[in-house]
Amino acid sequence: MGQNLKVEGYFLQDSAKLGERVGYVLKATYPQQTNIVFPDSTFGYRDFSFLGKQTFTSYTPDSMTVDSAVYFLSNFSLDPVKPYALPVFEILKFDSLVHYANEDSLSLQLTIDPLPEELTFKHNDKYLPVPRAFNYPILIAVLGGLLLVGLVILLAFGKKIKKQWQVRKLGKQHAAFLEQWNKAVAAMQKAPSLAEAEHLLALWRGYMERLSGQPYKEWTATEIAEHLQKPQLKDELRKIEIVVYANRPAEDLKNTCEQLKAECTSMYNQKTQEIHERK
Repeated sequence: MGQNLKVEGYFLQDSAKLGERVGYVLKATYPQQTNIVFPDSTFGYRDFSFLGKQTFTSYTPDSMTVDSAVYFLSNFSLDPVKPYALPVFEILKFDSLVHYANEDSLSLQLTIDPLPEELTFKHNDKYLPVPRAFNYPILIAVLGGLLLVGLVILLAFGKKIKKQWQVRKLGKQHAAFLEQWNKAVAAMQKAPSLAEAEHLLALWRGYMERLSGQPYKEWTATEIAEHLQKPQLKDELRKIEIVVYANRPAEDLKNTCEQLKAECTSMYNQKTQEIHERK
């Protein structure tokens, strides 16, 4: 029975800082009549700490069932490279079998550069010419006058100038996002793939996080929908996530991408309005 069972597992990123939340995808493909169980919160994750789990509905295209889940873990291992794999359990009548995925590696991302073993000093005994005396009182008077003029302008128009600069900067960022988004959507529609779906989700989450300051990259689809108080947004995100995590074709991709783009535009307009309304 186990010969027809295939288990895959991999991290969603190559490296992570100590204690950083990372996603690990676990997939199992097996005959429809086989009883498969995925690890839950009671499983021993060794050097990793279990933070949460997102599951997807089973998919059975041709008598072979595909199950998948995303595990959110924190790495507390000090190994420079940590090989890791999660199993699935095949439940038999009086026993069970454990099937592990191939190991994937997660590199430890250091935040402090290592110090050199020995400090080296550069010798320089060349003559340095001493500059002539400068008329500093005149320089100070000129700089003081310029500073005074600058302060007057800043007090009179500082807030207005700052608002215009912020709105202009936000507009450039939004235009750049729309250009990248349209290209990513076109690529996804032309040749749907795991890589294109991951790029599309990362682009949307990254822009929403930059606009709002909220951790959209770490939130699940459910958490994003609850934060925005838009339950229907969970279904739109799931349509793309199902390509990434379950390797299934997306449904109504064009409408889904338009809904997600509209959400970004709505957030952009809201931020622009907040800048204008500041006192």
